[in-house]
Amino acid sequence: MKLKIGITGGIGSGKSYVCHLMNCMGNIPIYQCDEEAKRLNVENSVIRRKFIKLMGKDVYNVDGSLNKSIVIDYLFSCKNHADKINSIVHPIVLNDFLKWAERQEYDIVGLEAALLFEANYQDSLNYTILVTAPEDLRIRRILKRDNITVDAAKSRIRMQSTDEEKRKLADFIIVNDEQTPLEGQIEKLLEFLRSKTL
Repeated sequence: MKLKIGITGGIGSGKSYVCHLMNCMGNIPIYQCDEEAKRLNVENSVIRRKFIKLMGKDVYNVDGSLNKSIVIDYLFSCKNHADKINSIVHPIVLNDFLKWAERQEYDIVGLEAALLFEANYQDSLNYTILVTAPEDLRIRRILKRDNITVDAAKSRIRMQSTDEEKRKLADFIIVNDEQTPLEGQIEKLLEFLRSKTL
């Protein structure tokens, strides 16, 4: 049986690094929702049609690329606009992941998604993994990566659902606090997952 697992975590939690380790240690291919959504926003005809209906024909540039400034203006003009965009994109990303998963030659495949629970992807997965880290460490990581202010980093964290909310939905927790060894946690998780593919 092929297992589908989902890896999520708030901004700055280090979920991408955990995914990297899972790939290296367990040969688990990872579907990165953010990257694939960017591709699908341009390539998928259903998304294109619905985006044009929602935001106007200028949402795509002459070369076919997405006009990000129009999308950003739309997103920030009303708080429920993000939900409208997500309702278009999330189902198509999930469908793309499921097709991708079937093409993989591995017993375990992974989906990395910041909005895993918000998009209800868990309903199509066997197990979900939440990567957590203390907020001060998350802020330091965001500052180092994105070169923004502390207030901007805190604002980005506040825009997402809390770890407490996600803990209630996750099957496993990986603590990425730079004190608890990551490799041991991941190896224990991999042993469990492998036992479910037998």
